[in-house]
Amino acid sequence: MKKTTTTEPVASGLPHGGEAHDTDLPAGGSVDGLGAAGTGSTVDGETPAAGRRKKRRELTPAQRALSLLVRREHSQPELLRKLAARGIEPEAAADAVERMREAGWQDDGRFAASLARSRATGGHGPLRIEAELATHRLDAGRIAAAFESLAADGEADWPQRARDLLERRYDVAAFADDPALRRKAVDFLLRRGFDGETAYGAVRAFRGD
Repeated sequence: MKKTTTTEPVASGLPHGGEAHDTDLPAGGSVDGLGAAGTGSTVDGETPAAGRRKKRRELTPAQRALSLLVRREHSQPELLRKLAARGIEPEAAADAVERMREAGWQDDGRFAASLARSRATGGHGPLRIEAELATHRLDAGRIAAAFESLAADGEADWPQRARDLLERRYDVAAFADDPALRRKAVDFLLRRGFDGETAYGAVRAFRGD
């Protein structure tokens, strides 16, 4: 009888320019042989014996890297670290990450812009965002480009972001008569990564100074 085989792709897409936006993989659901082996088959019209468990095929380093990138953008150091945590040897992990970079699935510039936007939306200031980007060993050009992307999208009004943050967290009407509360608010903004001028300016805006 005719032998039939079904296959399942290892992933359906990757984020592109955002936190978790998927794009379609090329036809066949694999990239450069990254597709996983099928999970079920029939031979001569017979199905596997009932209750028999099929051994799952071990993913290659490249497939593991791809599965991580499907979920969200990763920097190269972050991707290497996660592969190592999954038991991948350093040389194999480096090769897998390089394959992802060459194919366009991994891009440090795209990662930087995505992370900067996520942190800004989450209420972090530019100093903290820049420091976090630096931990990913991104060069100054990529970090600058990430902030330029925020500005181009109208998301880099840091004084306004600081004021919005204070309104969500404090009773700003009380600032005028409560110096201790004002100091607390300034310290909060500094911890969030806003510079001193922005932090003090945001508090003064609610005092009416």
